[in-house]
Order: sequence, then structure tokens, then C-alpha cells
Amino acid sequence: MEKFNKVSFIGFGLINSSLAQVFKLKKLANKTSAFSRREETREKIRNLNIVDTVNDDIEDCVKEADLIILGVPVGAMEGIINEILPYLKKGVIITDVGSIKKKLVDTLEPLLPLGVSFIPGHPIAGTEKSGPDSGFAELFNGKWCILTPHKDTPQKSIDKVKFMWEKAGMKIAIMDAEYHDRVLAITSHIPHLVAFSIVGTVTELEDQLKTEVIKYSAGGFRDFTRIAASDPIMWRDVFLNNSEAVLEMLGRFIEDLTALQKSIRWQDGESLEKLFTKTREIRKGIISEEQD
Repeated sequence: MEKFNKVSFIGFGLINSSLAQVFKLKKLANKTSAFSRREETREKIRNLNIVDTVNDDIEDCVKEADLIILGVPVGAMEGIINEILPYLKKGVIITDVGSIKKKLVDTLEPLLPLGVSFIPGHPIAGTEKSGPDSGFAELFNGKWCILTPHKDTPQKSIDKVKFMWEKAGMKIAIMDAEYHDRVLAITSHIPHLVAFSIVGTVTELEDQLKTEVIKYSAGGFRDFTRIAASDPIMWRDVFLNNSEAVLEMLGRFIEDLTALQKSIRWQDGESLEKLFTKTREIRKGIISEEQD
């Protein structure tokens, strides 16, 4: 597969920063450019020295690009597409790194002219940190990237995006956009929602108890609530744009939590042990899958 001529990064958080480092390390493009609206962010990108040009004009960033990677919150993507439409060259590929797909497909695909391929992507990798200086090239190693292209998307364009993520060290899965959102609702979005909620509960405790909770937080609390430090704007957009799938899975979770509450109230140790044994085995399977 030939390397890209010009690659443009729109938005430069953890994912795009890490991906830009992959491009530089593996020489995947002749030229790379990055755009951010904030001068503070642009200065951070310049200091990292991982792209060839840092633009304060989005036209300069995307002009003549053959690959554009959207790394902005989901709610901002429609505005970005409308802004760059006049400057897209024929044959350009647009992809993204967001964790919502169906709403994105429904919103963005009708805007794009013939000759422009949109290949939604979701690299399932990350940390609780955000911003340009949080990226690192090894972020993607061994992780899954899900692509949700339209059935009419040229295979050549899909292969180019697959090539990019494979070079980053990822395994590739092709999935229907709506199905992707249902899967991610339970594997990612609900866990984040619960973490946000638990930390929110702590903030409502009386001052003395809150102090003790923070002081004596055990590994379980710290590990589980780590993701509550994630980018608030990104996660706001996730829940607003994947509300149907999130509410469906949240309803199931609440039903299971209610059953668990009943077992505790009625001192049903047998049911608790049965559930914990089952979930322990599932957890072992998840760890085993990650290590394969």
C-alpha cells in the first residue's frame, strides 16, 4: 500500500496526537498538517514537533489532503464538515475517531459530494488524559479499531483506512454503525456513566464523610473511577448522540442492579455467590482475550 501524500488532523487530542506520532515514526505520509482553533493548543502541537505544519486556517490544513482525520467532539463534526466542504479535493477520504457512529453517518454522509469517501472509525484505545501532550505512538498496540463504512464505499478507500490503523498496531473489525453503538453503549458508555455517577455521589456526601472517602480510597474505587477524569465535552456529546442505545442498556443495567439490591436486602447469599462466580469467569475471559 502506498503511503499517503497529505494527511490532515482536525482537532488534536489524545487520539490524533498519538496517531500523528505513528505517522511520523512509520513515515506513512509525505506531509502532515494539523488544525486547532485555539492558539494555546496550536503552540503545544508545534512544541511536540510531530506534524509538518500547524494551521490556524482550516482551509490551509485540508487543501490538497487525501486523508482527513476528524478528532473533535461528535457534536462539532457537522460544523467542521460544512466548513471544509469547499476545499475538499476529489478522491479525499474523511474518517473520524469518535465513539458514536450511527448519528454521525446519518448527519455527515448526506453533506458529502460524490468523489469523497467517508469511513467512520473508532479506535478503541485511550486513557483518562486528554490534549496534544497526552498522546503516545504505542497507544493503539493490540487494540481493536471498528470501521463502519457505507455499503457503497469504494473498497480501495476502506483498505487505505485499514492500512493506517494496522500500521498503528490495531486489529480491524467492520461493523454496522447502529450495531456498533449498541455494543459500545454497554462496553464503554455505561461504565463511564456509572463512574461519573459514583464520583458525583461522593461530592454530595457530608464534608467529613467525603474527606474520609477520598483519604481512604482503596484500589477498587480509584481504578474504577479513573475514567471519570475523561474529557467532559467529549462524553457529553457521546451521551447526547447515542441516547437511544445508552438508555436501552442503562435500563437493563438498572433491572440487574435492582435484582442485586433485592438479594442483599433478603440476605440471599446463594444468589450473590452465583452472580459473583459467573461475573468472575466472564472477567477472566475478557483478560484472556486481551492477552491473546
